[in-house]
Amino acid sequence: MLRMFRELKGSYRYIVLIFALLFGQAFCDLALPSYTSDIINVGVQQGGIPDSVPDQIREESMDQLFLFMDSDQQEEVKEYYILEDGVYTHEKLKDEERDSLNTIFGKAMLAVTSLQQPETQEALAQQMQLPDGVDVMDAIAQLPDEARSQMMEQMTEKLEDMPESIVTQGAIQYLKNEYQEMGEDLDRIQMQYVLWSGIKMLLLAALIMVASVCVTFFSCRIAAKLGHDLRNKVYRKVLSFSSKEMDNFSTASLITRSTNDIQQVQMVFTMLFRIVLYAPILGIGGVLKVLNTDASMTWILGIAVAAILILVAVLFWVAMPKFKKLQDLIDRLNLVSREILTGIPVIRAFSREKHEEERFEEANRRLTKTNLFVNRTMTFMMPLMMLIMNGISVLIIYTGAHSIDTGNMQVGDMMAFIQYAMQIIMSFLMITMMSIMLPRAGVAANRILEVLDTPLSIEDPEISEKPEESEKGTVVFDHVSFAYPGAEEEVLSDITFEAKKGETVAFIGSTGSGKSTLVNLIPRFFDVTKGSIRVDGVDIRRMELKDLRDRIGYVPQKGVLFSGTIDSNLRYGRENATKEELEKAAAIAQATEFIEQKEEGMESPIAQGGSNVSGGQKQRLSIARAIAKQPEIYIFDDSFSALDFKTDAALRKALKEETEEATTLIVAQRISTILHADRILVLDEGKVVGMGTHRELLQSCEVYRQIAQSQLSQEELDHE
Repeated sequence: MLRMFRELKGSYRYIVLIFALLFGQAFCDLALPSYTSDIINVGVQQGGIPDSVPDQIREESMDQLFLFMDSDQQEEVKEYYILEDGVYTHEKLKDEERDSLNTIFGKAMLAVTSLQQPETQEALAQQMQLPDGVDVMDAIAQLPDEARSQMMEQMTEKLEDMPESIVTQGAIQYLKNEYQEMGEDLDRIQMQYVLWSGIKMLLLAALIMVASVCVTFFSCRIAAKLGHDLRNKVYRKVLSFSSKEMDNFSTASLITRSTNDIQQVQMVFTMLFRIVLYAPILGIGGVLKVLNTDASMTWILGIAVAAILILVAVLFWVAMPKFKKLQDLIDRLNLVSREILTGIPVIRAFSREKHEEERFEEANRRLTKTNLFVNRTMTFMMPLMMLIMNGISVLIIYTGAHSIDTGNMQVGDMMAFIQYAMQIIMSFLMITMMSIMLPRAGVAANRILEVLDTPLSIEDPEISEKPEESEKGTVVFDHVSFAYPGAEEEVLSDITFEAKKGETVAFIGSTGSGKSTLVNLIPRFFDVTKGSIRVDGVDIRRMELKDLRDRIGYVPQKGVLFSGTIDSNLRYGRENATKEELEKAAAIAQATEFIEQKEEGMESPIAQGGSNVSGGQKQRLSIARAIAKQPEIYIFDDSFSALDFKTDAALRKALKEETEEATTLIVAQRISTILHADRILVLDEGKVVGMGTHRELLQSCEVYRQIAQSQLSQEELDHE
């Protein structure tokens, strides 16, 4: 699967942009719980007052607070506050400055608040033996510095043992009273804080949406380009396969690999940038936020992560072996489907519909069964994940409730912790969901790479040679032998002959004698095992494949047409052929008559595989296609078998006139097709057992004579 990242070479800029967007999205996502916490803690519980640092405070109130600050603290406060018209106001404070002042003011305000309680004042009045009507605060102000410092130390010791939330709540209550005395609208302060926090949350949500949409857009773009490039590479690779490589892959498997498998990889890469990259960013950020919120409950996250990992490991141990099998079963279903669809006439002719239905049903049933097993296994994942998430929420609330009760935590902090915990668990859940797709995509990627990494047995030479212009149309077999890959016996043994420009050389022999194999060696569908083949004086293994094949007009045993029109099929070998040249090629191939009978003539549609024309028409169009190419060398691999004798004779006569300047190689089963060839090679079990003209072979070659006698009467033989 990692190899697939190499295919993203042209998309690195988009990937960097996706990373930036994901970090921005995660930052916004992780900021939302803290705003929720602030709305509960500050907006609701504290009335919109964030801390114990007053924005403004009366001079007499500040003087009371100064009583419970040492000289250094007093100097620090006076450094940031300005006294105007009996009111202290501060300049804009930095976060660290505000934190420092918050600690100083918090304890001082709590001390003043406690002294303002009637029971506290009564106790201090008795302790200090104050006369009736004397204010305790005034009395403390009159105390010597040493006595006042001793009293402050005793009160500070008590405050040290108090939870921070209690100290904050006491200070906030002091500020509320102070603001009220100054005529401030506390409801306005609270609503202003809540509304401003809500606006910030809406802005963050909008940024998350924009980032998410952009990430999705770019991810889809990258994945679509990857799919496009992979399909191109697989297609080009398959086109370069020789028969040896094609034997390693079934056609159905190659179709599955270039469609379903690439689709699997494309889909995973679409999700990869949106989920797999985002999940770690969100998870790590969530952990850092949790540590800042309340580290005392992080053990709960450890339990959640461990439970998720155990669950995923068990499920994958069960389901993983089935993913590879799933792709193989898709191959099998495609193979059976293709065989049935292409063989429908034969199936019907032999009344084997029932058998083929059962064969398809068996392949379909096995695929369905495996699919159901994998899906049923994976369906356990989501309910169990939700159980873990809900269980963790309950555990957090249970533990957090005790902390709130003891004053060590605020309600908003617990809510934020739950949200961060859910984000962390969701990040693991996202990776888990992706891990369902990754193994199957990994199998698909390996199958694609299997095709791309297949070494080619037939390639262009590193240094190619071009034939001399003076040498055209010559084909020389020099002691050529050939055996199929993996076969022990040779199909062709020590074949030697020469075909010169303008000559017609024919090959005949019994079925399996190696005729088609011999001519298929010329365009390098296979490479010779021994010896060499020279075209225009150059060993074909030292020529570029395109240069070699451009010199050849090839008509295979089975006529192959492509979906389009008659015109597009005839132009297949030479796109710039004129209309007159196409009409001439069709006339030579004896195809004019049936083309003219069609309403649209040359523009008549051809269905996939030429299924809307007969076998003889298909063969004639294949011959016309080769003629329209105007090559140096014609190869007819038993290309006249579907023609009647009259059409065969007319076609050969016209072809002879057209190909006077070209070399013609004909594989034939019928003696009548090759009677007038300049040279006939008789093959038997891969060896040349006779070479010469028709008359010469009748006299010198027993194999040829037997073939001739089986096809022609004695009178016809004598006449010939």
